[in-house]
Order: sequence, then structure tokens, then C-alpha cells
Amino acid sequence: MIVENYKPTALEQKLLELEQYIGDTPLFPIRRVFSKPNVEIYAKLEWMQLGGSVKARAAYNIIKTGIEEGKLDENRRFLDATSGNTGIAYAHVCAALGIPLTICMPENATKERKQILRAFGAELIFTPAELKTTGSQAVARKLYEENPDLYYLADQYSNEANWKAHYDMTAHEIVEQTEGRITHFATGLGTTGTFIGTSRGLKELNPDIVCIALEPDSPNHGLPGWKHLATAKIPAIYDESVADGYMTMHLADAQELVRQVARQEGLLISPSSAANLAGAIKIAETLDEGVIVTVFPDDSSKYSDEIAEIFAKGDN
Repeated sequence: MIVENYKPTALEQKLLELEQYIGDTPLFPIRRVFSKPNVEIYAKLEWMQLGGSVKARAAYNIIKTGIEEGKLDENRRFLDATSGNTGIAYAHVCAALGIPLTICMPENATKERKQILRAFGAELIFTPAELKTTGSQAVARKLYEENPDLYYLADQYSNEANWKAHYDMTAHEIVEQTEGRITHFATGLGTTGTFIGTSRGLKELNPDIVCIALEPDSPNHGLPGWKHLATAKIPAIYDESVADGYMTMHLADAQELVRQVARQEGLLISPSSAANLAGAIKIAETLDEGVIVTVFPDDSSKYSDEIAEIFAKGDN
């Protein structure tokens, strides 16, 4: 139904103004770390948007949906659990909209993530490191149940707006940027929103595109934001029927690629981004021709100690 002469609220107007800074990230060609005739690898540079990571898409769409449904405004505190990047994306958007923010996160999150969240005025509640984000989710749920009038619980792991952000945006960007030539898509599983949404969108545009889900090799894998689904709580938004196949990634391979990409491609990427590239390279090695697209969720700026250690080991 169209409402004539409808005037957006001040909050809705601010939300619309922010939309131009979400998504539309560049597609970067990988040419030196891996090279093979008739096989191309590209990576979406997802830190190049408001919020500084791939999570900006989901965070914005989750907040937008809450506002449009009349469940979220400046008088209700936005609440969610995160290992870091989604929280930072929430913080950018909430600060711009004047919405108070509470984040539950594992206590072993990097110091850079904690500093960034505090800089944006977020209230931080730390949960035991050994419980990972599953523990943070439980605390967020308890807070909401005790104070339902105070909080808007986003629950990114079950929120349909998470994967729909990639279905509506990321998939279309990739097809346009590759001029429809993409043959394979691969990315790691965390909340699973990036993989599920992008893959669904890609397959709707071209059912022949092969979508490969990348998984860590063990519960204590060391890849920030990734989930070992065999031992973790599976996100409600995950749909195992979407993947055409699975590949296992190893932290050591990702760390080696962090060094190689810096020195051969001119990008300083995170271990998670490097793990995605490792998956794309594994796929590329099996092909005689094809165009593979993966996602670089973020750069190295939130992992200074970890990156320094990676280069120190590699240079010894």
C-alpha cells in the first residue's frame, strides 16, 4: 500500500542517508599469489565501506529492518552478541542514528575491537572466552528476557535480515562486476549470512554458479569469526542445502597467505580473508578455466598483535 504525502521521520531520513555508504565494494584481482591460464580469482574488498568489514551489510540491514518494523528507535537500546566485526558495524550505524548500543562479546576479543567499540560509545559486556560467541548469545538473550522494554535484541545468528543483505546486494554486485562471468563463489562460515545470502542470490541469477562453503579444521581453529559447525551451535539462518560443496581451511595456510598477499598483491589482509583466498586457490587448482570470487571480510587493522606475530615468524 502506498501512503500519499508520507514524510519520513528524522530517524528514517538519517538511515536513508547512510545507505549510500554500505556495499558497492571493489572487486580486486589476484594475479601474483596465484596465476593459471584461463583461471581468474577475485576478492571483494569488504573493509571499504562504513563499518570497515563485510558485516556492515548485515548490520545496516538488521538495524534498518528493526526501524521499519517499528521495533527500534532512539529510545530502545540495541543489543546483540558478536565476536567483533558485526559489533563495530553496529556501532558505526547506531552512533550515526543516535541509537544506544550494548554488545556482548568474548573477553578475548582483540584489543583493537574493544577500543573501537568504546570509541563509538558502545556498552561492552564480556563473556568467558572458552564459551566463545555461544556464551555471548546466551548473555544477550538473558538481558533481553529480563528487560524486554529496554532492549531490541537483534540476534544476528537467526535474523533473516542478515543473509538478505547479501542476497539483495552482494550477489548482484558480483555478477555485475564480473560481467556475468563468475563460475564459482567461496567464503567461510561464521554467522553464515554472507555465504547463504550471496549464494542464494547468485544461484537465482545463474543456477550454474558453484558455491563452496569454507570451514575451519577444528573447534579451536584460530580464524576470527569462523565457526566449526560440527561442534558449534549452528546459526538458525544456516541452510545446508545451499552449498554445492565444502572445503576445510587451516590457520597455518592462512597465515602464510597473509605474508604473500602483502608482499605480492599490496594488501594487508586479516587471517580470515587469507583463509577465504586459500579456499579460492584450492578451487582454482582443480579448474582448467573459470572465474572464482571470494570475500575479504576485513583488513589487518583490528589484528595488530596477531599480524606482527605472523610476520615475525615468517621472517625468522
